[in-house]
Amino acid sequence: MEASWIVAMRLFTELKEIAPGAVLLPGFALSAALTLRDGIRVIAKEAPFRRMSTPGGLPMSVSMTNCGPLGWVTDRAGYRYSAVDPVSGRPWPAMPEGFRSLAVSAATVAGFAEFAPDACLINRYAPGAKMSPHQDKDERDMQQPIVSVSLGLPAVFQFGGLTRSETLERIPLEDCDVVVWGGPARLRYHGILPLKMGNHPVFGPYRYNLTFRAAA
Repeated sequence: MEASWIVAMRLFTELKEIAPGAVLLPGFALSAALTLRDGIRVIAKEAPFRRMSTPGGLPMSVSMTNCGPLGWVTDRAGYRYSAVDPVSGRPWPAMPEGFRSLAVSAATVAGFAEFAPDACLINRYAPGAKMSPHQDKDERDMQQPIVSVSLGLPAVFQFGGLTRSETLERIPLEDCDVVVWGGPARLRYHGILPLKMGNHPVFGPYRYNLTFRAAA
């Protein structure tokens, strides 16, 4: 049987370098879209989407949930990973094998063959929701990349430098695009501009973003 990443390579047209250590894989998740949709539905039944608050007490504009051994959370106590859903008091739902396999395949194609995700943060964007530029730095192993999967409505991804003051490049993201960044790009600032209204045939009026990380 062919390696999953070899099969996946046939399903997108080209790998596009955004910066050293960062690539865009257009349409990479296309063959897995329905599997991902069904997985999100199962996860959300056990750990419903919710709008978390920043340490300063402001509600985030995106709704979030998690799957995997660890989940990313934010509240007055700060940004962190937790093995327990603070709403239910139970462990987060298990990461579906289809999720993990896609993330590992994308990382391998991007040049990060040792990626072992133990956390998947699922963001749900409604029209107007955004993600301000930030760094992902709550993880312990900065040698591991970030794998970000876009589903549903298109969005504009902002990708900057290692300081907040550097110019942010605007990168259009379509349904099933995947962005992977690590190595020298691992701590680059990134965000999402406010989502525009629309209706996707599979994901409806939303954009879902699956962000895979090696957190522990």
